[in-house]
Amino acid sequence: MSDVPQRILVILMGALGDVVRGLYIVDMIKKVSPTAHITWLVEPACAGIVRLHAKVDEVLVFERPRGIRGVLSLRKELRARAFDVTLDLQRHFKSGLFSWLSRSPRRIGFHRRDAKEMNWLFNTEHVDPQGEVIAKVDHYQTFLGRIGVSSDGNLSSGLSHITLDTVSAPWANQLSKGYVALILGSSWDSKDWPEEGYAGLLGLIGEETVVLLGDKTKVDMAARLEKVPTKAKIVNTAGKTTLAELVALVRGARACIGPDSGPGHIAGAVGVPHITLFGPTPMLRNAPRGSEHLAISATVACSPCKRRVCPGLGKVCMRLITPEAVLERLNTVP
Repeated sequence: MSDVPQRILVILMGALGDVVRGLYIVDMIKKVSPTAHITWLVEPACAGIVRLHAKVDEVLVFERPRGIRGVLSLRKELRARAFDVTLDLQRHFKSGLFSWLSRSPRRIGFHRRDAKEMNWLFNTEHVDPQGEVIAKVDHYQTFLGRIGVSSDGNLSSGLSHITLDTVSAPWANQLSKGYVALILGSSWDSKDWPEEGYAGLLGLIGEETVVLLGDKTKVDMAARLEKVPTKAKIVNTAGKTTLAELVALVRGARACIGPDSGPGHIAGAVGVPHITLFGPTPMLRNAPRGSEHLAISATVACSPCKRRVCPGLGKVCMRLITPEAVLERLNTVP
């Protein structure tokens, strides 16, 4: 009989890239203990991606906009369940508080040296310190050793079942598998490649089908890129996708290109090559799984600064990544 705890709470609320990288642990737990019940605590923006994983048994949502009422409501939900262990994968004060409110007898979090905002005070156990010399997806997996789960090396994110055939969006009939997907932005302004970078790449690229991916903030940018002189056929989906449709679009690409972002980690999760353009965040820590060799960065003394907004340098680290360098990397992808 497995010694793996049977009622497990995972706390990982966002951002999208972090949540996607955390999903690998679900299949690893279920392989060892199929009867384990996994509850995942997440915020509304990323709840959809967790629900796409069929082996997550229950999703709890922290309604952050409700403030203290959201906290009290969540406390009630947590106390109605008897968890054996909580895995706090977020390492902030908020996740630590919810870990403590879960009342699990075992609450496992990051080591003090890797945590933030006094998170370690809320947890009863801590994984060994890793710093930033380890990819985040691998850092999450160190938690599993604490609950008797080991990996056989065959990781699954639980997202690969979502394909173009499973969605019915208006743009779906314009596509067949094998296009290039351009991811037009990220959650940090400092990580975004300038619009002229994408325009330059479209001007250089050959007779490809190119799909533009982005949220509603990138609609205007995508409309301008549609007008760039190019040999490529452009399909603009910016601002028009659900999370499931985003996964399907990424899954159907032969390669994706863009900054360190949630969609980039979705590409890693479904086995699609992703050419990641790095500036303010460290490559070793954040390159999508399987695409580490495709990452590009410019050599700038201030990079990686880990700042959401560039401190007055005009995002030089991202501007110095040229369309020619990106095209050269794309040409290495079969």
